[in-house]
Amino acid sequence: MPTFSLSNTVYTHPVAKVMISVPDDLLARFDARAKALGESRSGLLQRLAERELEAAEARDRREVRKMLRQIASLEPGDEPTRSAAEMVREDRESH
Repeated sequence: MPTFSLSNTVYTHPVAKVMISVPDDLLARFDARAKALGESRSGLLQRLAERELEAAEARDRREVRKMLRQIASLEPGDEPTRSAAEMVREDRESH
């Protein structure tokens, strides 16, 4: 069951509270955006974090599919030109 706070934020259990540090100018912009949308600071932050995580997960899935297609296109006996460690390092550095 939701728990109502003194603000307009609704908490569902379990929920964690976190403290973060952001520059004052960013916080002012963030608060202005939340107000314009009629959202709480927490609500906007949750929505934006969820959107970013979903986008990152989608990018990861696309990259895995791309790598699987590359693997599937190898002919029997083909040897990779780089080690797995080199490929992972290259992938990490590309982001």
